Amino acid sequence: MSLHLLAVFRRIADDLEMQIQIGLHSGSCAAGVVGSKRPRYCLFGDTVNTASRLASHGKPSRIHMSATTCSLVVDQPDFLTVERGVIELKGKGKERTFWLEGG
Repeated sequence: MSLHLLAVFRRIADDLEMQIQIGLHSGSCAAGVVGSKRPRYCLFGDTVNTASRLASHGKPSRIHMSATTCSLVVDQPDFLTVERGVIELKGKGKERTFWLEGG
């Protein structure tokens, strides 16, 4: 899904002064509708926070993912992953991370 989102964004971003950074992490989370006047569907948990930190430490028009997510897709022929290396994530410490290049 993130590969498709990035492809669509790249097509329209040429005319816009916008950038997108995507972070992927896999694990459990809680979800639910919050609010009554303006209800919103929200995700909560360490998995969501880690994905957010990966996005903020990523680069524009790149998909930055954790080793956890990489281990789930590395054997899939539809995905190409490239190791980025070890980075420091706030609240997590040093984490080995990867780029999702496509498929």
